[in-house]
Amino acid sequence: MSSGPGGFRGGRALRAGISIGLACLIATQAARPAAGAQAEGAPGLQIVILDGEGAINNIRQRTAREPIVQVQDENHRPVAGAVVVFSLPERGAGGAFANGSTTMTVTTDAQGRAVATGLRPNSVQGNFQIHVSASNQGRTATAVINQTNSLSAAAAAGGISAKTLAIILAVGGGAAVGGIVAATRGGRSAPTAAPGPPATTITAGTPTVSAPR
Repeated sequence: MSSGPGGFRGGRALRAGISIGLACLIATQAARPAAGAQAEGAPGLQIVILDGEGAINNIRQRTAREPIVQVQDENHRPVAGAVVVFSLPERGAGGAFANGSTTMTVTTDAQGRAVATGLRPNSVQGNFQIHVSASNQGRTATAVINQTNSLSAAAAAGGISAKTLAIILAVGGGAAVGGIVAATRGGRSAPTAAPGPPATTITAGTPTVSAPR
């Protein structure tokens, strides 16, 4: 088979195309390990809840458990300088932080801890969640803290505080508690105490005066 100038030029073009394709394939394969190494060099964070989970907040006294979290790295070491954002619900049960807002941004201390100070519950009873997010040097983490807004024990007992009830139980027993609670509900009078033993009356006699001898 004869080959002319056209066939020679076509062979050179084919070889050039193959060379370019091989070069692109090698470059792609070389870039993949680099991308994988970069992903391994940026591990994520984790948020550990130290306080506030499952807390029951007192609506009447406007007291609540302040959420406290710790930000850690992949080796469970505290991360200082991480930015932590606490977010309360906009509607329903919830509250506000010391800044009067439903969100608070805090930077972790040397122990990786962040506290959402001044949390105050609102007047809505029910369960709610505090969403927590942390970020540091491109790494992020999220967590949720569950709390409940509820009436105090004093409201449930008709105006008697839980501490008072505990003292009464220790001193007088359950019967006394029932009587006092009944007295605080519906304007009803307290039960009459059981009569004690009859009192003994002592009558003084007429004094006698004798003249000296």
